[in-house]
Amino acid sequence: MASADQDQESLQNQNHYLCGSVAAFANIVITFPIHKALFRQQLFGVQAWEAVRQLQRDGLHTLYRGILPPLLQKSSTIAIMFGLYEDFSRLMQLHAPQAPVLLTDSIAAVLAGTAEAVLTPFERVQTLLQDPRHHGNFQNTARIFRVLLQQHGIRELYRGLVPILLRNGPSNAFFFGLRGPIKELLPEAETKAGHLVSDFVCGGILGAGLGVVFYPLNVVKSHTQVQIGGEFQSCRGILANVLRERDGKVSRLFRGVHLNFQRSIFSWGIVNATYELLLKML
Repeated sequence: MASADQDQESLQNQNHYLCGSVAAFANIVITFPIHKALFRQQLFGVQAWEAVRQLQRDGLHTLYRGILPPLLQKSSTIAIMFGLYEDFSRLMQLHAPQAPVLLTDSIAAVLAGTAEAVLTPFERVQTLLQDPRHHGNFQNTARIFRVLLQQHGIRELYRGLVPILLRNGPSNAFFFGLRGPIKELLPEAETKAGHLVSDFVCGGILGAGLGVVFYPLNVVKSHTQVQIGGEFQSCRGILANVLRERDGKVSRLFRGVHLNFQRSIFSWGIVNATYELLLKML
């Protein structure tokens, strides 16, 4: 009987990883063009309409260029995010049952976010594929990996690791810590469709809000990862350079934040709603 209960618990734990992975896959396929326009704004500081015009000039055949790395990366990181959070939360409650739940869940979320950073190379490759200045140099994901490893070593694949670590841990803590309270503030759902909408709204609000808070770190990450070779600059140094390029105006550091806000509503709404729906189905 105990063995059957353990098998059931083990299967349930695996479901968190599977549901997170499938939810991320669906999200990336739907929102990739929006993310690509946003990347142009982060990199060049242009308005949304100009970013869209750049994509139009590049042509439809390049619209989904660079989608493989985020498909692999997001499917893995979201699986890790949800799966490891549940695993770490369970372990924390098991070994520190007297500790406040808010504290143990926050630690579990930060640990899960830190573990996600091991997949930084996929974000690195995605950045290079999306930068139009590298269109002629890199045709696909495999070539970028090969060039970076052969010419610069594995350390080059982890360029941008620091802003990713600074972003992942705290954002995970806020996401998992606020997900429950925000859903409780929404009208109580009585149908499956109602629960789906509530999960979408909850995930969308959280994702969009956190996207605004941590947006400057994503700008720093983008500027860090378009560089190939050379000195590894600090986050502070890169941020100072970006501000200098944008006439020292902090508001210009948030170029693209409106599009990011809209994308995050759909993106995290899709992830959260799909994850919760699949979890109930399995």
